[in-house]
Amino acid sequence: MTTETAASSVIMLRQVHLSLGSGAGRVHILKGIDLEIEKGCSVGLVGPSGSGKSTLLMVMAGLERADEGEVIAAGETLTKLDEDQLARFRGRNVGIIFQSFHLVPNMTALENVAVPLELAGDPQAFDKAHAELEAVGLGERLSHYPAQLSGGEQQRVAIARALVVEPQILIADEPTGNLDETTGEQIVELMFEASEKRGTTLVLVTHDLTLARRCDRVIRVRSGEIEPLDLSHEREKA
Repeated sequence: MTTETAASSVIMLRQVHLSLGSGAGRVHILKGIDLEIEKGCSVGLVGPSGSGKSTLLMVMAGLERADEGEVIAAGETLTKLDEDQLARFRGRNVGIIFQSFHLVPNMTALENVAVPLELAGDPQAFDKAHAELEAVGLGERLSHYPAQLSGGEQQRVAIARALVVEPQILIADEPTGNLDETTGEQIVELMFEASEKRGTTLVLVTHDLTLARRCDRVIRVRSGEIEPLDLSHEREKA
């Protein structure tokens, strides 16, 4: 890898292996992954259920620790960090959007978005959270709790929470999986517009090839290994 390549990459994985489970039930999930993702690039990870794509996403975000190999993200070698250091790394550099929203039910939309900034000790946490909710079209829903919001509104809150820390990397795991088609399309537009405007690297897992086509680059994960995917000739189901 050249110095120029390293400088333009925000995520680098070198011979990454990961197994999950214990004893006879331990399964080799990721098998020698080599991958580089450039700054500001959008990448779609597709593949059959159980192929390892969500696990790969979690390794990039520092939520799963590789058994072997090296993971570098936003200039930090994650495989050398302890759990507290990983938490601080994520707080500074990674925004995460889950399929099931993962909002705190007894917190308002404003409080949910402010959480990562509060944890970082930012005195402007609520002002910044307010601005992010305005940006995703929820300026009138600041005091509403998750149960009072539609699925699309909850995902907008989740996007605002992911973006409020101004991350270098935005991670999304099936972000439209719990939404109807129309709402899902709106969320996709919002997510891509936000990442493009800010120059944020977007990495998403999806079964939807139409969504994958929106990305600059598409990678298929199959049996814990990766391969490029030419969607112009792709006919099989992701």
